[in-house]
Amino acid sequence: MSREQSALRVGCGAIAITTSTVLPVFLAGAMAVQISAELGFDPAGLGVAAALYFGVSALVSLPVGRIVERFGSARTSRIAALGAATMMVLTAAVPWNYVSFLVTLLCSAWCNVMGQLSSNLTLARAMPAGRMGLSFGAKQASVPLATLLAGAAVPAVGLTVGWRWAYVMGAGLALLALAAAPRGSGPRARDRNEPVDRATGALWVIGAAAGLGAASANGLGIFLVSSAVDRGIDPALAGLVLTLGSVVGLLMRLLHGWLADRRSGGHIAVVAGCLLFGAIGLALLAVPGPVWLVVGTVLGFGLGWSWPGLLQFAVVRLNPSAPAGATAIIQVGVYAGGFVGPIGFGFLATHASFASAWLVAAAAMLVACGGVLVGRRMLLAYTARRRADGLVSAHSAGPPDSEGDRPT
Repeated sequence: MSREQSALRVGCGAIAITTSTVLPVFLAGAMAVQISAELGFDPAGLGVAAALYFGVSALVSLPVGRIVERFGSARTSRIAALGAATMMVLTAAVPWNYVSFLVTLLCSAWCNVMGQLSSNLTLARAMPAGRMGLSFGAKQASVPLATLLAGAAVPAVGLTVGWRWAYVMGAGLALLALAAAPRGSGPRARDRNEPVDRATGALWVIGAAAGLGAASANGLGIFLVSSAVDRGIDPALAGLVLTLGSVVGLLMRLLHGWLADRRSGGHIAVVAGCLLFGAIGLALLAVPGPVWLVVGTVLGFGLGWSWPGLLQFAVVRLNPSAPAGATAIIQVGVYAGGFVGPIGFGFLATHASFASAWLVAAAAMLVACGGVLVGRRMLLAYTARRRADGLVSAHSAGPPDSEGDRPT
C-alpha cells in the first residue's frame, strides 16, 4: 500500500469511527419531535437529556484519554464502535418512557469520548505532517456528518417507518465502521527523557472557552428542528435545513484543515474569528422567517461550529508526545459546555422563547471568542519563556506569533 493510500485509509477510518460514535445524541435531537410525541417530554426534557449526555462525557474524558494512551487506538477505536452499535440497538428496543430513553442515551456517552480520542491518537501517530491539519478537519467533519445523517433521517425514516428504525440503521452504520477502523497505534512506551512540562494552564483556559462555544453551538444540532417547527415551519423542511447546515459545516471543517497545513501558525486566532462570526449566525436564528433561519444556520454551522478540528490540530502540535491526553483536556471543556448548553437552552426555550435562547447562545459564543484569545496570549507567553530558557529551539517553536507550532 502506497503512502497516499495509507493516509487515505487512516483518515477514512477516523471519520467512520468518530461519526458512528457521536451519532446517538444527534439522532435524539433530529428525531426530537417524533420521540417526544411518543415518550412525552418537552424541549426542557430534551435539554436535560443532551446536557447529561455531555456531562457524562466530560467526567469520563480524562480517564478515557489515559486508557487510549495506554492501550492504543487500534483496540479502543473498535471498542468504541461496538459500544455505540450496542447502545443504539438498545435505544431502539428498550425505551418505553423518557427515563429509559435517557438511560440508554447516557450509556452511549463513553463511546463518543473513546471514538474521538482514539481517532486523535491515530492521526497524530500515523498521518504525515503535511496532511495532519486536513486530517483533523476531516475527522471533526464527522460531527456535521452525523447531524447531516440525522437530519436526512427525519423525512426518510422518522416520518415514514418511525424513529426507532433510525437508531437501528445507526447501529448498522457503526458496525460497518469496524471495517474501516484505523489500524492505528498500539501502546507506546514513554521516553523517560521526554519533557512533561506543557502549556497545561493555557489548555485549560482554551478548553473553558471552547466549552462556552460548544454550549452555544450544540444547540444547532439539538434544537434547530424543534425551534423551526415551533415557528410554524414544516418538520421535513426543518430537517432539510439542518442537513444544509451540516453540509456547510462539514465543508468548512475540511477547508480549515486544508488551510492549516499551509500556515505556520495562527490557528487559534482563526478559531476566535470563527466564534465571532458564528455568534452573528446564532443571533440571526432569533429573527422570524425562513430566510433568516437558513442564513443563521449556514453561518452558525459554517463558522460557529467549524473550529473543533482546527483547535485539536493546534493542541496535538503543542503536545505530540501525548496527543490523546492533551486533547482530552480540551474535550473536558467541550463536553462540559455540552452539559450546560442544552439544559440552559431547553430551559430558556420552554420558559421564555426559542428566540431568547438563541440570543443568549450568541452572547455566550462572543465570550468564548474572548476566552480563546486570552488562552492564545498564554500560549505565546509560554512559548517565549521556553525559548528564553533554551528548552525549545527557535526552529521548533516557530515565529513569536505562531501558537500552532510545537513548543515541546
